[in-house]
Amino acid sequence: MALSLDDIALLFARHGHTQYTGEPVTQLEHALQSALLAEQEGAAPSLIVASLLHDLGHLLEDLGQTPTLAGIDDLHQYRVLPFLRGVFSDAVLAPIALHVDAKRYLCATDADYFSTLSADSVRSLQLQGGVFDVEQAAAFIDRPHAVDAVRLRRWDDRAKTAGMATPDFAHFARYFDQCLVAPGAGQGIQAR
Repeated sequence: MALSLDDIALLFARHGHTQYTGEPVTQLEHALQSALLAEQEGAAPSLIVASLLHDLGHLLEDLGQTPTLAGIDDLHQYRVLPFLRGVFSDAVLAPIALHVDAKRYLCATDADYFSTLSADSVRSLQLQGGVFDVEQAAAFIDRPHAVDAVRLRRWDDRAKTAGMATPDFAHFARYFDQCLVAPGAGQGIQAR
């Protein structure tokens, strides 16, 4: 069953205060910082929305404070897709689905990237399949929306600053209407 736009706002209202595992920010702070970085770089509305919602899968199931310490890959990038499909376009969904593989790609193609990862991100990298080999990296970047997923990943990695001022959820929710698969698909959020 697809989430309505009001359901998405409610998830953030109810669970956004939870700690973003292993980082000095909450889930909501991380989402808002990711979206702000996308907006500041002039990203398309679909990529701003993807940046805001890329970790929404973490809010759908409580697997404990640090699932990676228990050897659990929560598959958040896939878990959320059935709930957003039918509401948002592929330009939103694909970067969300690919943002974990974008980390694997960046580790394979950017010599300095791995050293920037947090301890939790390094643990999750292993659970998510590890660094891509040359062939996997080439196949990944040729996929539709992979370049956007890499951009999203870089914002994701930078969106962990304690106390960073950002606009609120409603500011970024105003982009939702531009990314719906059909008018009224998300049952309208009162965020304008």
